[in-house]
Amino acid sequence: MRFKWRERALPAVALALLATGCVSTPDPPSEPTAAPSTSGARSVAGVCAKPAPGPAKAPAGAVTVDPAKAGDLAAKTSSSPPGTTFWLKPGTHRLEANRYAQVIPKKGDRYIGAPGAVLDGRRTNQYAFGGTARDVTVSHLTVQNFVAPHDEGVVNHDSADGWVIEHATIQRNSGAGLMAGARQRVRASCLRANGQYGLNAYKAGDPLKDLVIEGNEITGNNTGDWERKREGCGCTGGVKFWAVDGADIRGNWVHDNRGAGLWADTNNNDFRIENNVLEDNDGAALMYETSYNAVIRKNTIRRNNWVEGRRYAERGDSFPFATVYLSESGGEPRVHARTDKIEIYGNVLEDNWSGITLWENADRFCNSPANTSSGDCTLLMRDTDRCVRPAIAKAPLYSDCRWKTQRVDIHDNRFTLDKSVVKCSAKCDRMAVLSNYGTYPKWSPYKGEKVAEAITRRQHNRWHDNVYVGPWQFVAHDPSRVLDFGQWQDAPYRQDTGSTLDPQAGG
Repeated sequence: MRFKWRERALPAVALALLATGCVSTPDPPSEPTAAPSTSGARSVAGVCAKPAPGPAKAPAGAVTVDPAKAGDLAAKTSSSPPGTTFWLKPGTHRLEANRYAQVIPKKGDRYIGAPGAVLDGRRTNQYAFGGTARDVTVSHLTVQNFVAPHDEGVVNHDSADGWVIEHATIQRNSGAGLMAGARQRVRASCLRANGQYGLNAYKAGDPLKDLVIEGNEITGNNTGDWERKREGCGCTGGVKFWAVDGADIRGNWVHDNRGAGLWADTNNNDFRIENNVLEDNDGAALMYETSYNAVIRKNTIRRNNWVEGRRYAERGDSFPFATVYLSESGGEPRVHARTDKIEIYGNVLEDNWSGITLWENADRFCNSPANTSSGDCTLLMRDTDRCVRPAIAKAPLYSDCRWKTQRVDIHDNRFTLDKSVVKCSAKCDRMAVLSNYGTYPKWSPYKGEKVAEAITRRQHNRWHDNVYVGPWQFVAHDPSRVLDFGQWQDAPYRQDTGSTLDPQAGG
């Protein structure tokens, strides 16, 4: 049995400046709608349709940048002291016609666009803003048509710390429209129709801490359709997070991305994902993988996973691919965070392809050849080489060498499903908590049903006080155990105490 969603590749760790890389040609973006559809929607702004205009006149003391002079922005940045404010006049600004030509800010520089100011890479330049200067601001500026290689980004290419991106439009670029550094703030911006990611929150070496993504529209990304080019690469999404410690993702409209909307992958911790509208993404609205401690609350989540869920169902795959997918992720009190569990509550999920799946791959652990986060170990066991026989078979390594789906509390959510809306007859109606039968490698201490029993009955994963509307089914232990609501509530699973189900409503 194959479980495709566990296969992914790590991002490039270093930039090879002489390599051309793989460059995708983004599809033209669809015309943005002014706001998300209103049925049950939370209040989020359609910032792509109506971006906030920048100042019509240069701010006091600002250096004016002339769009008629190619390379004027980079040249004036180079000749100005740190902390300079640059005002880009209306019009299309260009860099020098060299693929490595880019703006290298100095500490505290500010780049502010006038109404109609565009920085255009002309499908020639790879990067717009790079370097390691801290506390740079980019606002009220459109950045488009840059051709960053795969796994690299256009704005804040080198993941410098403390950047603020606000009221910006970053669109139609290859690779990631935006990278992230520690203490980065991305607010009220449009991340649209980029070839791989809208935002790739990844930084080599230093921890990426204290990230805020607030009030943005993140739409139409992964135009290069990389999961089909590199099947199972795990290298796409509206936003991808890697090893981020502390993130607040709130008030965003994440929609119509090819693949997942939000995807946290490998040793992320302490996330708050709240008051977002996640809709019409081809894959899961949210994936939280080999990560720790999160609060996921008060989100509106609808019509996600129709493309990818249907694709696997038509292949005959029995795995419960869901719109909120937790893979080897759970609460861990020993990892410092604002919570010591994963709590999912107060959300409205409407007409998605399935609901929430909690999964733990029995064969995936630190130092296992089946660990697709190759080279990474858990946050409890940094030394990969210690996770070997015979020590791994005993405490504490038996527990600490695994990413575990544990301490997940799912409550006070509303799940509605109308199969006539989703246009499905089967496999689109499931909640699940499960594992596979452990078989690999030969020296694994987790063979057989050990992990399946643990995730289902001993790791404190609990549904309760939810409302279900529609013909829901439930999967426990392994993909073959499909339960009705009564079986799900009864022994031995005893899930969804205090919850209600109206199976006839919703089609």
